[in-house]
Amino acid sequence: MKQGRLRRSRRLSVVMLLMGACTLALAQTEVREESIEAQREQAELQEKIDAADEATREALRKLRAAEREADRLKAYNAELAPLVERQADTIAQREQALNTLSETREAMPVLMRDMVDRLRQWVETDLPFLQEERLARVDELENMLANAEMSASDKLDRLLGAWRTELDYGREMDAWQGQLAGAENREVDYLRLGRVGWYYVAPDGSEGGVWKSRANQWQPLNDDQLAEVRKGLRIAREQRAPELLALPTSIEVTAAGSQSGGAS
Repeated sequence: MKQGRLRRSRRLSVVMLLMGACTLALAQTEVREESIEAQREQAELQEKIDAADEATREALRKLRAAEREADRLKAYNAELAPLVERQADTIAQREQALNTLSETREAMPVLMRDMVDRLRQWVETDLPFLQEERLARVDELENMLANAEMSASDKLDRLLGAWRTELDYGREMDAWQGQLAGAENREVDYLRLGRVGWYYVAPDGSEGGVWKSRANQWQPLNDDQLAEVRKGLRIAREQRAPELLALPTSIEVTAAGSQSGGAS
């Protein structure tokens, strides 16, 4: 009887030991699983922290880049400010010019007509050298003004060109051959010194004259003056080096309140 109870007690102990071992094994398994889960959660948290750090670093990098760009734009704007101001002034001036453009266009025909009339008056009262040629140029300008197909700018260019030609006459020394003014079928050599002296000499050099504006006629030259005219002809034709010429003038020269009929 006692032996039977002893065997049952042993079996009960073995069962309890087995149950304890199973419980311990289950507990260890749960601990391992919880540890693995904790490690996984820790890894996920670390990944989130790393991602947040990278995003922060990227945002900081973009912020610094934006600050550098803002500084560059600020310096660029400061450099452009004077240019913008000058351009604004230019635009204002052009706007003002545009506002007066219609008035200028309306006044242009009257202005060009006045310039042609004044040019004709100048040629008619000037020394009469090449007068037919110069008056023909003025006639062409008058015909041009009546040409409706030509633009105002082209007309003004030609008109200014004619004025420049007349102005150049006053700065030039010129020599040419032609018919003697006031005589027919008489070829002479002409010498012109700007607008102050106009002379002629016969081809054989025997006689010559100076045009006198006040008398509106030729005045004879003496031998010394003829020699000076021949010298001037060679200078104008680039056959002799330039030098001073002692010749009477075609116009009255006033100096210090006195008048003189000659000049060098």
